[in-house]
Amino acid sequence: MKTKGFTLIEVMISATLMAIIIVTAYLCLHAAISSQKIIEPRATVFQNARVAMALMTADLRCACPLSPDSQFLGMRRMIGTTQADNLDFATHNYTPRRPREGDYCQVSFYLDKDPESGQFALYRRRNPTIALDPLSGGAREEIARGLLGLRFDYYDGYDWYDSWGEVDRRSKDQNSRRERYNLSGLPQAVRITLWFDSNPQTKPAETAGQTQSSETPAAEPPLVFQTVARLNLAPASQNAAAGPSDATGQTAPSSPTVGGPQ
Repeated sequence: MKTKGFTLIEVMISATLMAIIIVTAYLCLHAAISSQKIIEPRATVFQNARVAMALMTADLRCACPLSPDSQFLGMRRMIGTTQADNLDFATHNYTPRRPREGDYCQVSFYLDKDPESGQFALYRRRNPTIALDPLSGGAREEIARGLLGLRFDYYDGYDWYDSWGEVDRRSKDQNSRRERYNLSGLPQAVRITLWFDSNPQTKPAETAGQTQSSETPAAEPPLVFQTVARLNLAPASQNAAAGPSDATGQTAPSSPTVGGPQ
């Protein structure tokens, strides 16, 4: 009586096929895990950028002058070699929470280093009271972390400026305000640019363009996010600041509107 079974060649072929299947499955699983490790941090960055831009855009759309002396201040600022602009204004995008509060809040957006992680974080300062010094007071909250830079550009209806307003109004004369439209009133729109570290799990470099030494691996390029926020009260503010006519008796030109966030 003959017994049926597998020959040695059949067993070797089956083992080889099984090994190929196992190796292929392992490679697919490893690729999926590696892709997840890359996608998850970037998904977090995209979410943080979306929330930060939504908060800043909402406040800017309802922006109003801080005071007759400090209407809207957008200052170019550097921390070391990192661009970290500062923006100070008031907004009506505020819900009263305590007695004697209204829909008015003094707001500041700026970058500062987190003492624990060493990363730059985006902060928002809010002061719902009318303070004598509109650039101080209130409480700050962290909006996003892992930033490599922050930039604001200001549009007056004709040109873009890298700053807006006068920190010290006494250092300027009235003629300079007529020639430079970015010294008074509210801008028509503000362009917001954020640089985020593409791998926030590691400590970011000082700047997005910092060169790496030959011994350290090259850093990944930062993720850049940009939007344009239109200020709804800008035309009324500029008309009040410029008056019905300028020094030559001609009516001040009206500024064209700018599209919403890009």
